[in-house]
Amino acid sequence: MVTAETADTHREADTVTIRRIGVGDLGAALLQGWRDFSAIPTQLVFLAILYPLIGLVAARAASGGHLLPLLWPLATGFALVGPVTALGLCQISWRRERMLPTSWLNAFDVLRSPALVPILCVTAFLGAIFVAWLIAARIIWNATMGGFVPEDMGELLNAVLHTHAGWRLILIGNGVGLLFALLVLATSVITFPILLDRPMPPERAVALSLRATVNNPVPVLLWGLLVAVMLAVASIPFFLGLSVAVPVLGHATWHLYRRLIT
Repeated sequence: MVTAETADTHREADTVTIRRIGVGDLGAALLQGWRDFSAIPTQLVFLAILYPLIGLVAARAASGGHLLPLLWPLATGFALVGPVTALGLCQISWRRERMLPTSWLNAFDVLRSPALVPILCVTAFLGAIFVAWLIAARIIWNATMGGFVPEDMGELLNAVLHTHAGWRLILIGNGVGLLFALLVLATSVITFPILLDRPMPPERAVALSLRATVNNPVPVLLWGLLVAVMLAVASIPFFLGLSVAVPVLGHATWHLYRRLIT
């Protein structure tokens, strides 16, 4: 049964227009993201969240065993659920756009959002993709490296970088990982911002993100590349730069959405 509220939600989604943007819009979105971050710094929050996670994975990996082959898939796979980290930052940018009193605590307003259920649905979708990537990575490891289990990081690097099997692993693994990354990029580039901004079912928000990607393939692909490069550079050394790069990119996601949608 279609309720009046559901009908209004569908009409809202149907009125969305996808703009065509250029490469210059990416730089403008990043600049606006930097301004939001400068106004409401959140680097300490991200340090408090990121470093325990990084330390836990690093400590477990350093001990050797079955997690070591998944170290690279885990590190790169976190980008598959990265759009979730933009939620609270988009909320802050939303408030600043409306010139409302704003602090870093407003990031938690997402938990009271009327779109919380659709947001959780999309979050579960991205989580499923992340799990699927780890399963695929394990299958690729077994197919290329057999039953080999490295005892430490040195043995892992030697096996991957100095054997034919290791080079096959790099080629196939990164190729499959790229497909997962493109899937997440296309289905989530504006999904969370639009759910925060306009009432609609999660599948319609994902469909709009796909339309935005199809209408702007070069800018969206460049955006994905830019995000990957910024996160990689920010990880050197000791992941310190992530506490700035992640929030800047999160705010910039909101402003990219504003440029893509009317």
